[in-house]
Amino acid sequence: METPNTFALHAFKALCDNADHLRVKKHVLDNGATIIDAGCECTGSIEAGLIITRLCMAGLSTVSLTMAEPDSVWPTLIQVSTSQPLLSCLGCQYAGWNLQIKENDKTYRAMASGPGRIKSGKEKLIEEFGFTDNAESATFVLEADSLPPLSLTEQIAADCGISASNLCIAVTPTGSLAGCVQIASRVVEVAMHKAHELKFPVEKIVEGIGTTPLPPPIANDPITAMGRTNDTMLYAGRVHLFVDVDSDQAQSLANDLPSCNSKDYGTPFAELFKQYEYDFFKIDPALFSPSCVTVSSLISGKSFSSGKVNHELLNKSFAL
Repeated sequence: METPNTFALHAFKALCDNADHLRVKKHVLDNGATIIDAGCECTGSIEAGLIITRLCMAGLSTVSLTMAEPDSVWPTLIQVSTSQPLLSCLGCQYAGWNLQIKENDKTYRAMASGPGRIKSGKEKLIEEFGFTDNAESATFVLEADSLPPLSLTEQIAADCGISASNLCIAVTPTGSLAGCVQIASRVVEVAMHKAHELKFPVEKIVEGIGTTPLPPPIANDPITAMGRTNDTMLYAGRVHLFVDVDSDQAQSLANDLPSCNSKDYGTPFAELFKQYEYDFFKIDPALFSPSCVTVSSLISGKSFSSGKVNHELLNKSFAL
């Protein structure tokens, strides 16, 4: 029987088998762990980012590129859809495991996402929804500018209760081609997480579709890169959710979800991050949401929309 981690293996194998074509590098560590470098010591590619997004969502999504309307200034959009939004987004794609290890007076840090989180058992979110996976492997995506040390892979494998030889990790720097894709592709996940924060019964969200502009990569400037990957969702991300609740609940969710409800709305994320002294926790949590939301009730057949796209801010962020 396929599980989230065995589903993810199919996408990981595609990365390994097509490494040259995708401009990624495969590394097998001394303990047998397999690392795919998708932008640290290589160029990577947009296609690699799309595959890594599918991997990160355990193969429970469709991820592609599409062109924006002719009158749009920014031409390229990422489109994500999933019929398993709770498992694929909150169970797998959400970057909920903060990894760090100190070695030789240096500390390696990375945010981990992917279905391997289910096996690690380190997050309340996994326990809350009772996600389980009995696969012998664990697959992760790390947002980091360098490859993880051997000691960290040993720690991850131990936390997951697997052999290190069954550990699969894709690494995507924020400012890389693949990194821009896989982070911006979280547009539905951001909506799911915000709905959870709003105490909406997220298990009632049965379908999720989202689009957001593909941000331009920028090497050697992690703050600007992080700003762009956030701005694309916060100021131009559009999400359509199909919910198994009545009109009142659907309308309330549509009204409360968009990022414009935040007191911090209206400032490019990189500037906001600096303003708050590089402390994520000082930023209003209500900001982390798509810019526009439509919620369709499967019970009443009615749909509700709110939010707005901020073209001026996005153009500034993308240096247009």
